[in-house]
Amino acid sequence: MLLKDLLRGLKVKEIQGNDKLFIKDIAYNSQKSSDDSLFICIEGLKTDGHLYIKDAIRRGAIAVIVQKDVKVEGATIVQVEDTRKALALIANRYHHQPSTKLNLIGVTGTNGKTSTTYMIKKILEINEKKIGLIGTISNWLGNEKEEDDRTTPEALDLQRLLHRMVKKKIKSCVMEVSSHSLELQRVEECNFTIGVFTNLTPDHLDFHETIENYRNAKKKLFYKTSFYNIINIDDNDGKIILDEIKHLDTPILTYGVNSEADISAKNIVMTIKSVSFDLMTPSYEEKIKINIPGMFTVYNALAAITTAYCMRIDREQIKLGLQSIKGIAGRIEPIEEFKEFAVIVDYAHTPDALENILKSVKGFVNNKLITVFGCGGDRDRSKRPVMGEISSKFSDVTIITSDNPRSEKPTEIIDMIVEGIRGNKEKYHIVVDRREAIRKALKSAVKGDIILIVGKGHETYQIINENVIEFDDKKVAIEVAREEGIL
Repeated sequence: MLLKDLLRGLKVKEIQGNDKLFIKDIAYNSQKSSDDSLFICIEGLKTDGHLYIKDAIRRGAIAVIVQKDVKVEGATIVQVEDTRKALALIANRYHHQPSTKLNLIGVTGTNGKTSTTYMIKKILEINEKKIGLIGTISNWLGNEKEEDDRTTPEALDLQRLLHRMVKKKIKSCVMEVSSHSLELQRVEECNFTIGVFTNLTPDHLDFHETIENYRNAKKKLFYKTSFYNIINIDDNDGKIILDEIKHLDTPILTYGVNSEADISAKNIVMTIKSVSFDLMTPSYEEKIKINIPGMFTVYNALAAITTAYCMRIDREQIKLGLQSIKGIAGRIEPIEEFKEFAVIVDYAHTPDALENILKSVKGFVNNKLITVFGCGGDRDRSKRPVMGEISSKFSDVTIITSDNPRSEKPTEIIDMIVEGIRGNKEKYHIVVDRREAIRKALKSAVKGDIILIVGKGHETYQIINENVIEFDDKKVAIEVAREEGIL
């Protein structure tokens, strides 16, 4: 595609060189620049693409898009006001506007995004078979699974992925839409059919600074939809968002348990292995059962059901889709090898998520609830003492350990968690090494106990300084149990 065609509709401040070049590829990472490619300089949180222009040209880039004044020879230089916006627009155009050819469903919120997207995927698969999914755990193109390290990929990677789905004749894609992706314009050129809001609790405040900024970032999704917006009306921020978007042309459906909602759950019954409820919709009532325990499962299911309902999917297909779910990796996932006591792994890494799962599990435990958790480094520090207080309140024993400390000292993170713990100091222990913390929990457990290992869930690594080491809570628990003769 010609460079001048890619630039169409973009606010260009200056062009130095030929804009009639034929562009064969696009990159925002200089190491991925190739012959006759366009390199777009993005200012990231840790580095700046403008520093790598010469490297991109050396690798074959013939045109560069910048937002700063630069003097470089050997390529056409295009200066724009915002290179992130340029990346989104150009990536979308280069890949032939793939989101306009898909039924694209976006799910945003602090907690529940992953579970909700998987539930929607399962329901849609009953009817469409091949479904696309973009999210925290992995991306799916029908039956093809791909790993990614971002909840929502960068604009170029996202448009490329959507284009591949279109080529594979996938008709619907459900994706997690993070607040970062909305604020950093990764989804700027996406045309969403449906937008879903799950909930909002303090998180990522290291990036957004205030809860208002965080909510406003999430709210951007609902200005990008064409068919329906779906809001959890039980959530206070959901009510605020609802009030602020009700003037839009896009219709709104609400869901909830405690508020008057379009779609709701009544007569909720929970066991250690499942949850069931009476589904109430404007058109019908239905009994629903899902093999994942917890009140949060009810809310995630309602979000998925409301999505399917507005798509006019038959109630039997909704039931079949939800019944087919055996579990979601790292989401209240039991380790089946343990029989005398239960060991559960979960991704909960925010105060609200931790409280929700502790409350759910507390209702099933026959003896002690032992919680193993830590907090990530280089992330929102304010939640650390709050999570310490929550764990000490609902757990019989808390073992505080490392999560992904990154560049921070694990002991300093732990000290901040301990600040929130009040009362009996015998209720918590500090074991910095996560493997040894899991060992302590397993060795102290007796029949009827539940050990809850939270914070990492599906992750198979641990980040310590610049090192990424292999660490899977499930595998480590089994290995340690065998070393100790427990299994």
